[in-house]
Amino acid sequence: MASVYDRWHLSRPKKGAEPCTEHTSKTRTLVPSGDHGKGKRWQVRWRDASGEQQKENFAKRGQADIRAATIEADLARGLYVDPAAGKESFRAVAERWRTSAVHRDGTASRVERALRLHIYPTFGDRPIVTIRPSEVQAWVKDRSQALAPSTLRVTFAYLVTIMGTAVRDRTIAVNPCAGIKLPEVRRPEIVPLHKDAVHALIEAAPPRYRAMILLAVASGLRQGEVFGLEVNCIDFLRREVTVRQQLITPDKDTEAGEDETPEPYLGEPKTHESYRTVPLVGLAVDALAAHLQQFPAAVVDIEDRTDPRKPKRRKAHMLFSNGRGEVLKRASWSHVWARMEERANEALSKAYAEAYSAWVQRGRPDGKEPAPVRVPDGASMHDLRHFYASALIKNRESVKTVQRRLGHSKPSITLDIYTHLWPDDEDTTRAAVEAVLGDVPALCPQPEIISG
Repeated sequence: MASVYDRWHLSRPKKGAEPCTEHTSKTRTLVPSGDHGKGKRWQVRWRDASGEQQKENFAKRGQADIRAATIEADLARGLYVDPAAGKESFRAVAERWRTSAVHRDGTASRVERALRLHIYPTFGDRPIVTIRPSEVQAWVKDRSQALAPSTLRVTFAYLVTIMGTAVRDRTIAVNPCAGIKLPEVRRPEIVPLHKDAVHALIEAAPPRYRAMILLAVASGLRQGEVFGLEVNCIDFLRREVTVRQQLITPDKDTEAGEDETPEPYLGEPKTHESYRTVPLVGLAVDALAAHLQQFPAAVVDIEDRTDPRKPKRRKAHMLFSNGRGEVLKRASWSHVWARMEERANEALSKAYAEAYSAWVQRGRPDGKEPAPVRVPDGASMHDLRHFYASALIKNRESVKTVQRRLGHSKPSITLDIYTHLWPDDEDTTRAAVEAVLGDVPALCPQPEIISG
């Protein structure tokens, strides 16, 4: 229960005490206390949910009465927020959430990086209770100049979650992120690589990596999933590849010092649905068998975190490795890919020049000039995944099948990315309705025949 006390006057004065000469009351004689005239006169006292006594001072009696009534109502409804808790810094609340939340390893590093680079510089040292919605909106506007809309949404989601946690912990009363407007995310339509570009990339790959590129095209696996394959992930008899782990290379500034290179490790796939078995065409299986004959599996001592409860170091027989018998890392692979892309485009340019010359020599038949093909700038192994998806869609595989093969967590993700690739069938809605209503008699009266 919250009560209001007069700090300037004694609640139980002794008999014969000299009354106050400055203040009077209709209900009792006021006797000045030792705090008379010092600070704010009216004090609200209450015990919080844990039984600790709290107090707050006000200059006017009306303000104190309102505050007391509010506290009583909040305590009764379980919505009480300790005023002192809101003085805790945003960074302290956020770190408590970050270190206690259940994240996959890759997500944990992205959360730490987003907080450190984009959220803490603005809100880190602020008392969390002082952060206002207008300031969050200003932060969104500022970060929209540095982050892509989709990345900003992910970063903002971390901020929303932290503030929501603070509300549930009764650290703050309301979430200042409510009602904040974010930049619209316009996802560009995926344009799959031309099949000639894919063939050129396979041909341009160094012999050690040619089977790997072919496997990526034939399975749609993510880059980390391909890099994390062991020999026992391939079933040569059933012609299948099983995904049960991926190779993760932490960001340089999250798990190592500035001068240290973080060590890759084997981790869980991206989502639960990413655990999957994908059928392979015979061409890919034969290429993998030939690859192992020429480049035997590298035995690598690596940390295995596929079971977060029991991380361990073990010997892994990696299907693909670099020339030094080490696992493939993103940074070094990007240089290999860049050279592959350059050689592929040189071959495609040469092929186009030859096709164009032959077309001119044939007298430009049908006026159909050969179209140039190239690997677009910024392409990556993820474009091989898009090519695989487009091949399934072109052959009229269902959304559910494509989702399972790609390891998406929900069919809606598959549709969101690839819906424009599904061919439009002939409009059969009229025939479908007629098939249902064909035997129903007409409900409208027949027009009268007007005789001459």
